[in-house]
Amino acid sequence: MYHEPVTELTPEARDIVRALNSLKEEIEAVDWYHQRMVASKDESIKAILKHNRDEEIEHACMMIEWLRRVMPEFDEELRTYLFTDAPITEVEEGGGEGGSVSSSGGRGLGIGKLGR
Repeated sequence: MYHEPVTELTPEARDIVRALNSLKEEIEAVDWYHQRMVASKDESIKAILKHNRDEEIEHACMMIEWLRRVMPEFDEELRTYLFTDAPITEVEEGGGEGGSVSSSGGRGLGIGKLGR
């Protein structure tokens, strides 16, 4: 959905709108499949619903990666918050970017703002 006149948006901005709307739809689909999976008593349908949910997670992650590549702000925030063990609300205070402790116990890859 456009909140500004479409004629005032660049083609790049319209693609970002498409990506954000698609991401919302994928996340919503994850929610639907997850609820159905948890509520189901039949193990065979649970397995199918889990498979479908996980496919939607994959699609959401692909869209997040596309957004990271085209929006420097997404890149910066993802580098700050993802793959840390620190309390989420404290990651930014600890310096976050590239130097946070990863879930494997090691340091980040140290690539920081490489590619910008």
